[in-house]
Amino acid sequence: MRVVVLGSGTSNGIPVIGCDCPVCQSTDPRDKRTRPSIVVEVGERRVLVDTTPELRLQLVREGVRTLDAVVYTHEHADHIYGLDDVRVFSMRSRQPLPVYGPPRTLAAIRRAFAYVFAEAPMTGGGRPRLELTEIDGPFQAGGIPFEPIEVWHGDAPVNAYRIGDFAYVTDVNRIEPASLDRLSGLKVLILDALRERPHPTHYSLSEALEVIAELRPERAYLTHICHDMGHSQTEGKLPSNVELSYDGLVFELPDPP
Repeated sequence: MRVVVLGSGTSNGIPVIGCDCPVCQSTDPRDKRTRPSIVVEVGERRVLVDTTPELRLQLVREGVRTLDAVVYTHEHADHIYGLDDVRVFSMRSRQPLPVYGPPRTLAAIRRAFAYVFAEAPMTGGGRPRLELTEIDGPFQAGGIPFEPIEVWHGDAPVNAYRIGDFAYVTDVNRIEPASLDRLSGLKVLILDALRERPHPTHYSLSEALEVIAELRPERAYLTHICHDMGHSQTEGKLPSNVELSYDGLVFELPDPP
């Protein structure tokens, strides 16, 4: 299994519009962070998790030519508003692209992208052909097994996903004990860590490190990072098995069973 981090930034992206802070003005390419998303590859199968506003640029940058499915964590704008960019895949395959997510997320997608699901003929540039499937337990997307695990983003439930020995946990500030149990024994964990200061709906750096210390994955990468944390400046504050993720990060693990 191969995992590609398409985006590692928070909802504003980095650099932030009109910001002159050291991170936004940094020349370190790891400080250029688009909105958070990943691609999971097993053999020739390829599944996208979330469709960010920069999706076209992310997929072109990483040379992604095919997709077998899209999986959603939740319905916030930075995680869904690149959906129209997947139309190239359904146009080429002439088949609907399978899309999986919690019922509330798929309902939000139907509202936000009403033209995609309208019965009237489409004029102009066309629209993606999508096959939406609500999930309420383990499922397979593109033949890859996904286990949804509920976590909390303030008062909003968000789906984390476990795929074999890997888990992706974005937009979170609370994980209940039952969900923590399902995140044990990982080889790699990607976890939300917005900044060093506390935040009402995201883990701070210290809070994320406490969760990592409890779960004890072999390796952990932090994501959904804002412009308060520069990559090189933050690296020295992290345990040896923890790193900041960055756009374009790639790692491999054993295939899920």
